[in-house]
Amino acid sequence: MAFDGIVIANLVKELTETIKDARISKIAQPEKDELLLTFKGTNGQTRLVLSASASLPLIYLTSQNKPSPMTAPNFCMLLRKHIANGRVTNIFQPHMERIIHFEIEHLDDLGDLRHKQLIVEIMGKHSNIIFCDESGKIIDSIKHISAQVSSVREVLPGRDYFIPETQHKYNPLETDQASFLETVCEKPMPASKAIYSTFTGISPTIASEICFRASIDGERPIAALSEDERLHLYHHFSWMMDDVREGNFSPNIVRSQKEPIEFSALELKQYADYEADAYSSISTVLETFFAARSSYTRIRQKSADLRKIVSTVLDRSRKKYDLQQKQLKDTEKREKYKVYGELIHTYGYGLEEGAKKLEAQDYYTNKNISIPLDPQLTPQENAKKYFDRYGKLKRTYEALTELIEETKEEILHLESVSTSLDIAVSEDDLTQIKEELVRFGYIKKRHTGKKEKIKSKPFHYISSDGYHIYVGKNNFQNEELTFKFAAGNDWWFHAKGIPGSHVVVKTNGDELPDRTFEEAGQLAAYYSRGRDNEKVEIDYLERKNVKKPNGSKPGFVVYYTNYSLVASPDISGIALAAD
Repeated sequence: MAFDGIVIANLVKELTETIKDARISKIAQPEKDELLLTFKGTNGQTRLVLSASASLPLIYLTSQNKPSPMTAPNFCMLLRKHIANGRVTNIFQPHMERIIHFEIEHLDDLGDLRHKQLIVEIMGKHSNIIFCDESGKIIDSIKHISAQVSSVREVLPGRDYFIPETQHKYNPLETDQASFLETVCEKPMPASKAIYSTFTGISPTIASEICFRASIDGERPIAALSEDERLHLYHHFSWMMDDVREGNFSPNIVRSQKEPIEFSALELKQYADYEADAYSSISTVLETFFAARSSYTRIRQKSADLRKIVSTVLDRSRKKYDLQQKQLKDTEKREKYKVYGELIHTYGYGLEEGAKKLEAQDYYTNKNISIPLDPQLTPQENAKKYFDRYGKLKRTYEALTELIEETKEEILHLESVSTSLDIAVSEDDLTQIKEELVRFGYIKKRHTGKKEKIKSKPFHYISSDGYHIYVGKNNFQNEELTFKFAAGNDWWFHAKGIPGSHVVVKTNGDELPDRTFEEAGQLAAYYSRGRDNEKVEIDYLERKNVKKPNGSKPGFVVYYTNYSLVASPDISGIALAAD
């Protein structure tokens, strides 16, 4: 995630086009480290979020409002006093740093024209919002940084504002071929690292992109590059900086199976194998990306406890299954003991007292066998001893066979729940999964006095040919979808032999085109345990041929006549319905 100088440059261009010459109509501070400024100008009303959060510093235009505290914090009150109704006269980025300066003119208490600067530094845990006068002296900041906190720079009222040069990097927009070859190509490090460690505003992602465009492995030592390769690398670096200088930005979000994994102000050709969404606004990219990432992160965090419960029980069940299988193998000798007993009954009359074995022909196999005997027991007692062993092992075999089937069903059920947790995209999805775990005794039920209303619904897609496709997110939804929602002549899809969602295509009595079958198969592959495989085998059949065994767990079905296809778990081209 590269919130680098190039993204800042794109933001400066967008803000200049949107709020330059606009007036500040409202100043709010919804969080201790966040401002929400409202502007009014020729473009109408616009809101700007400025966040100096250590975990997620951001700046972007938004249409969303946020509630503010009843009593405004001191920094907010100070800004209202000085720049309320002030006009933004200039917006710029110094030296490709992750910093934006807002120059604002306003009238003071005497009606004289004054100038102030609002400086936003997007620098990870060191992010800040600093308010300065026209001479560059700090009036106040949203975070106070004393000498005890930082030996590099104090950020306190009355101090002079400056940008600390701790890394001695160069401005990439002012770099020519000679300086590039001198500063970058002499470093004893990989090519990609040599670029981002030399210039301000260039992130590891962008450095890798420059190497990729130049057809150079970013992990290769830059000293190992030939002279032609170094020149080729510089040319791609220079062409990219030309795009930044001229404002030729292409805001985009790179996704892996719908999950956002990267964003940039420039096209990322190194991610050609992934899906990329282009946007006209870098603010929309930032707002969309971090909202989606926040949603994915929040769901993962909230599902962590459920995952731990499922994982613990699943491990226990698998160990139990292995032990039961080992015990079952020990019962395989039961038939041998039965034959021993029968042969002793048949041939034991001729044994001498105290005999230690019986040599006899097994009339089942016509082979001679030697049967060990207890010399202190009579033939009848030896036969009984073997029949008793047979009976005990037979009872153990029957009991274990039933227990193994139960354990196997439990493992399949828990694996399906684990897959449901992977599919979950909302808190309602997690609530439904938790309800299933409570119902089957994996989680102790707590009486809260009221039942939670669950709003989770199956995924709803539209095929390229216009047919509605539904995908269950968990076992309860699979059960509902297959046996209550689907009609008998609708088509049903499921990944073969692995946990996954039930996928139903509503036919409306039509004969489905081949492309719809393929897309339904892709959905069944993606929403299964095999989603990371290149190909997944899919079973499909008419819904009327899918049966549910009596007493089976939710989502468990059987079928005996089906078709098969092999599908890729790539659903990037299938439209999600708007409902």
